Amino acid sequence: MHINKDMKMVDVVYLNHHLIHIIHRFGIQLGFGEKTAAELCADYGIDLPFFLEVLNTYHDSSYFPVHHLQQFSAGQLISYLKRTHQDYLEHRIPEIEELLNSLMERPDLEASSRNLLRDFFQQYKHELTHHIHNEETIVYPYVLALERFTKSGNNQDLDYLLSLRYSIKKYEEGHDDVEEKLYDLKNIIIKYIPKPNDSRLLNRILHELFELEADLNNHAHMEDLILVPIVEQMESKLAEKIPANRRL
Repeated sequence: MHINKDMKMVDVVYLNHHLIHIIHRFGIQLGFGEKTAAELCADYGIDLPFFLEVLNTYHDSSYFPVHHLQQFSAGQLISYLKRTHQDYLEHRIPEIEELLNSLMERPDLEASSRNLLRDFFQQYKHELTHHIHNEETIVYPYVLALERFTKSGNNQDLDYLLSLRYSIKKYEEGHDDVEEKLYDLKNIIIKYIPKPNDSRLLNRILHELFELEADLNNHAHMEDLILVPIVEQMESKLAEKIPANRRL
């Protein structure tokens, strides 16, 4: 069952409570009463088709309408991707770290296990933070300037683009596989951490890691399958508009 504009948002949450995170990224707060998706988007000034496509993409793993999503602007995608980054850095990662710290305080957890978990999580946190920083300081500003130039032909944007000597191929080549460290961390918990007296906390941590992994996979798909092709099209237009002696 796909989510449509006439569905009440309360029914959307009951249909898939995992979407609460996604809804919140659009700035929508709980307490929406009997309002439909269309009514809430109107209230918050949110693009309804984009909102529905994102919700359905996260709701149904088999639903990934590449052609439809590529009709949206790069700016729309980046705005959502940046809110996702914010969610990771301000909420998801700190919440997992808090759970891990509670586990570290357990006297029945061996020191070797404690150190192993701490080291792997800190490595993963560092790699994810570095990945996000690279996207937000290099990739996204480049894409937004490219979009502005293709729409208006502003010379300042052109000068900026040419000064970067950057292309989206560099992003694809250097797109860190942050999922690998997350996979390693889950494996450590599943295979190698001795069972504590009460494993509920360990189970909660593992659950949150799986939730984060699923979210990251959708995030990566939106970047690789939607944003990158949009940028490649704009780069082709850029190449046609600039003098041969100034091309990258």
